[in-house]
Amino acid sequence: MTPAAHKALWDDAREYATRHPVDSATPAWDIPTWVRTSGQVFGDQTQHETATHLRNDLYGAGPLQQFLDDPTVTDVLVHGDRLWVDQGHGPQEIAQSPLGQGQSREWAVRLAARAGTRLDDAHPITDAQLPDGSRFHAVLSPVSDADATMSIRVFRTRHATLHDLTRTGMIPRQWARACAQAVTHRASLLISGGTGAGKTTLLSALLSHVPHTERIITLEDSREIATNHPHVVALQAKPANVEGAGAVTLSNLVHASLRMRPDRLMLGECRGPEVRDLLMAFNTGHSGGAATIHANSVTDVPARLIALGALAGMDPVTTSLQAVSAVNAIVHVARTPAGHRYIKEWGVLRVGHDSLLTVAPFARWDGDTTPKDVPLPAGVERPAWW
Repeated sequence: MTPAAHKALWDDAREYATRHPVDSATPAWDIPTWVRTSGQVFGDQTQHETATHLRNDLYGAGPLQQFLDDPTVTDVLVHGDRLWVDQGHGPQEIAQSPLGQGQSREWAVRLAARAGTRLDDAHPITDAQLPDGSRFHAVLSPVSDADATMSIRVFRTRHATLHDLTRTGMIPRQWARACAQAVTHRASLLISGGTGAGKTTLLSALLSHVPHTERIITLEDSREIATNHPHVVALQAKPANVEGAGAVTLSNLVHASLRMRPDRLMLGECRGPEVRDLLMAFNTGHSGGAATIHANSVTDVPARLIALGALAGMDPVTTSLQAVSAVNAIVHVARTPAGHRYIKEWGVLRVGHDSLLTVAPFARWDGDTTPKDVPLPAGVERPAWW
């Protein structure tokens, strides 16, 4: 196909797509048939490739779509015309980036529009969710030192089970039963760890072990939790509109969920004043839930909880007393420099002599050798299900 014919075909396709918009009630038009009847001469392979490129250009992420479609990819990172993908072992740069010079800004703006957000010189930073559920963050020049910087956390509809995580080495074989028992015994868990350590992966796997007779409600800023459990209600916070109205916070979602007959509450990430509402829910009959929290180690969790409690107007002592009563165990996940994710530590919260929150680790693993139990201080016991 000549360059002129190629441009004409693309222009015709975009015009057709504009006149036949796709929404949740309208199936996508048959692009392969449209290409075949376009009047251009194609071989079977070229016809298939052209239809795929058109579909990705009109409804997907263009040159990035091939990576979003790869089931092994968890993150796609763009900086100008350079591209990295993470397949579970840390970001690896793609030597032959499919992004041409200047294309990163064009696609950042287009993806933001598809996510229903604004991205331009007046609003050079956006955080949104793509139609397929992937989390999308973009920064334009001059805030970024490239034309555009994009970070896409790929959303997967199926997440690993506890068995899968044991098989791949995230959970040591000796702890597999304890993880399942924690769910069975309705332990309220806090999953801590750094960015990309596997907090949501573990949370989703735990959900797969919840009895199918129970109703799970998930609460998230952007949807990441996915499970094959048959009864999951997913609630998602939303920012205010351009008039500053219509915001729905995680605190709002916690309040709403309590009136939805939940058996389990799962908070995707606790990072603000919603900690107060979550602890109150766990302390008032809604046991068996879980939440994730950013922390560098299991012993850093108390300080993190107290800081979040302060955002909710809670003093340190109140936060400490609420947390030690609400949370049955903390499980900390880590990631090695090589990208291996694993459960590193378990701990229980307790209140010290100064009435402030501390944590007592009771089991530890380095991701390689045999996991070990850690001696506990006098008066502190391991959970009954351990």
